[in-house]
Amino acid sequence: MRIIHCADLHLDSRMSANLTKEKARERQAELLNTFEKMMDYAVLHRVDAIIIAGDLYDTKNISAAARNTVREAIWRNPDIDFYYLKGNHDAESFLSNLEEMPENLKLFDSCWTAYAADKAERIVITGAELCKENAVSIYNELTLNMEKFNIVVLHGQEAEHAARDGAEVISLRSLRNKGIDYLALGHIHSYKYEELDARGRYCYPGCLEGRGFDECGEHGFVLLDIDEETRKFRHEFIPLAARRLYALDVDITDCMTTADIAGRIRAALAGAELDAASLVKLVLKGSVDVECEKNIELLTKQFQDRYYFLKIDDESRLDVDYAMFALDESLKGEFVRTVMAAEGLEDEEKAAIVRYGIQALAGEEPE
Repeated sequence: MRIIHCADLHLDSRMSANLTKEKARERQAELLNTFEKMMDYAVLHRVDAIIIAGDLYDTKNISAAARNTVREAIWRNPDIDFYYLKGNHDAESFLSNLEEMPENLKLFDSCWTAYAADKAERIVITGAELCKENAVSIYNELTLNMEKFNIVVLHGQEAEHAARDGAEVISLRSLRNKGIDYLALGHIHSYKYEELDARGRYCYPGCLEGRGFDECGEHGFVLLDIDEETRKFRHEFIPLAARRLYALDVDITDCMTTADIAGRIRAALAGAELDAASLVKLVLKGSVDVECEKNIELLTKQFQDRYYFLKIDDESRLDVDYAMFALDESLKGEFVRTVMAAEGLEDEEKAAIVRYGIQALAGEEPE
């Protein structure tokens, strides 16, 4: 039996943090198209079921296009069962105004609900939506048949980390030795596959498409291939995203001009060998002299046409050789010594003030 495990599709995500309105709309459409590509994969590879482990949508007020795309996918594929567990971003609007619930759509609520995934009832998919009311009791209420292949579906943050975005915490410790073969999780946006206990494994498939630079790397879904007789299974991560996001550190230590920095950027990009469809964030690192001529706007324009999107974040440090200004009788020297003597300022703050002051004295527009 073949099962797709996906989560955190975040359809209808606004995509407006970095992109223009036009590109944000284009990326929204690409998210829907990637969902359709997953459905094409399911049909082509004769997938029997699709588990959506939460956050199918990104907002409670979803567009008609996003709602209808999912509905049509379910209706036109009656041979594929859809197991949909709502996440902390999902709302009831996906199911609103349905005159008839599709037979192949299986839902979960705040109590454990179990479905036999195959005709022989050897594979069982059990899930529950976590909330504050069941956060403590839900683990003791989970009872599984040890003779079955047990898939458990939950959406939340694994307990070793603090929850975010209002998601509930999942206690992996409380799920061990329960007879779980595969714990299908959602909420973490990168792929993760780890041992749960001697019998089972747990997996976050990550999101289908990276949306921001905290979601770099490959994205897609997980394919499970289960042998009903032996209860053994194979799992495979299937990359599917239309675009990848990259965050590259560029060391600009000792650079003195924008041209010097551009040379470092060229070298970093050449080494990374990024596709033109990529979204790229360059992070300038290292330390430069306070008088370094550095034009971020010019650098951005110089490289942005190479990729679908490019931005530059400057996290470099400023170095000030205060000894060089100690005996300088010019206005610049007097200014630097005044800043040096100021109380209540951190070294980074003093360096920034010195830089702005030197730029202003040179008739340049401070950056």
